[in-house]
Amino acid sequence: MNINIEQSWKEILSDEFDKEYFHKLVNFVKNEYASETIYPEGKNIFRAFDNCPFSNLKLVIIGQDPYHGPGQANGLCFSVNNGIAFPPSLRNIYKELNQDLGITIPESGDLEQWSKQGVLLLNATLTVRAGAAGSHQNKGWEEFTDAVIKQISLKKENIVFLLWGAYAQKKGREIDLNKHYILKSVHPSPLSAHRGFFGNSHFSKANDYLHSKMIEPINWEIK
Repeated sequence: MNINIEQSWKEILSDEFDKEYFHKLVNFVKNEYASETIYPEGKNIFRAFDNCPFSNLKLVIIGQDPYHGPGQANGLCFSVNNGIAFPPSLRNIYKELNQDLGITIPESGDLEQWSKQGVLLLNATLTVRAGAAGSHQNKGWEEFTDAVIKQISLKKENIVFLLWGAYAQKKGREIDLNKHYILKSVHPSPLSAHRGFFGNSHFSKANDYLHSKMIEPINWEIK
């Protein structure tokens, strides 16, 4: 696996790439791509970073695993390729977006337009075996993405973190609350969305915060 990641992130995360756990992770992922069907495509493993340079970063959404169905995962959490049916969590994100800001539910499930505005759509685990949810957990990705969150907390300020569900909230436990703005709710999954995701108004609250810090808000509309 070639560590072909956007230059500003490469510099900030360079220490991680030299660590033993990361070398083991690279070997594991290379072997998986060579012998199994793995998502997303190799070129999209670091797409979340490539679309959102460190200098542009405004907001972080934390997911867990890439989608493991054919054609779904594209390197951005909760996002799917054009022409793919919306997974249930993404459908509920769009419903809340419509309820919160009146934005029409789009035809596309690709969230690239968000990431290019400074939204880091970060899965905790960046690869997965086809049809096998969680298959690349506990191989090193979580340590890497913990380091990403730590570096953001240390080196940036006034970043909005949307932590949906217990897993994301645990992932964000070391974020500096004095420097950043954290919004928490249950996960948008159909199993929990009706217990507090719907009506959380996170999209408008995030933009209100950014505006208060003289930072250009996110245009959440996907065209």
